[in-house]
Amino acid sequence: MIELQFIKCHGSGNDFILIDTVAQPQATAGTDLAALSRAACDRSQGIGSDGVLLLTFDGRRYGMRMFNPDGSEAGMCGNGIRCTARLAAGYVGCDELVMTSGGRDYRITHRKPIADGVETFGVDIEVRTKSRCFAMPESAERFIGRKIDALANDLLFTALDTGNPHIVAEVQRIDLEELERLGRRANHLRDILPEGVNLSLYERRSPERLFVATYERGAGITLSCGTAMTSAATAAAIAGRVPTGSDIEVMNRGGKVLCNVSRRDDGIVTTLTGNATFEWRGTLRFDGRAVEYVKTETTGEQLHWQRFVESIKQQS
Repeated sequence: MIELQFIKCHGSGNDFILIDTVAQPQATAGTDLAALSRAACDRSQGIGSDGVLLLTFDGRRYGMRMFNPDGSEAGMCGNGIRCTARLAAGYVGCDELVMTSGGRDYRITHRKPIADGVETFGVDIEVRTKSRCFAMPESAERFIGRKIDALANDLLFTALDTGNPHIVAEVQRIDLEELERLGRRANHLRDILPEGVNLSLYERRSPERLFVATYERGAGITLSCGTAMTSAATAAAIAGRVPTGSDIEVMNRGGKVLCNVSRRDDGIVTTLTGNATFEWRGTLRFDGRAVEYVKTETTGEQLHWQRFVESIKQQS
């Protein structure tokens, strides 16, 4: 039996169980983290969330590990790293830091609030157009705006690696049932997508506004996915559908973020800016199979976020 202090948090409605292993260095030692994630994320018998985040420290740099509800570990989580960075910022005592996730480094900054009372962070994400995650016959070069016949014959996909593999297509209108079907099918195409994939559809609602929905490998359809919003904005910019070098509003069912796509000499970097909301704190106990928990403190931050979401709905 282990006992852990945790924070229930979210980025753009993408909710997590955040565990500070720096403050609790022995708490997770020897723990089956995949089993913990499966039990804790269960929305009927556990705490309920889209994933478990761990703040880590290797003696040199703070980092994040993220586990999906099915127990698989993700290389990166754009919404999760903002929440984890907020926790790490309390240790480093400054508004800018570099964190690691999945073997990559990410520069993160504490930003002006996206709305009143909403803690906001921005993360610079290198977006790769070539990756071992993609094995389509054409992907020796960039896979940009092309069909994947095994998925759909009427969609043009762009494959991007943000630390997680993504394929993205623009549609006139997002159909969640179709998204579910495409996402499930894509994650069975291991001959061309050997590590699985996050699949997103996006609507271009104005020259500087997108709406995105995502099927995440290991989680299914979620309210929000940070690296998916990053990938959608980047794919739209590559296609000339939105401008580069300025903030693009990217909406989803969970809320809104800002994405700024920058073309640099060494490639593409997209800055993802959005909330890092701490909803409440609690204590969990895990016996290797099931999780029990109690809430110990409610922050009140969720009220500010809900007001922001309501204002977005009124503008839509």
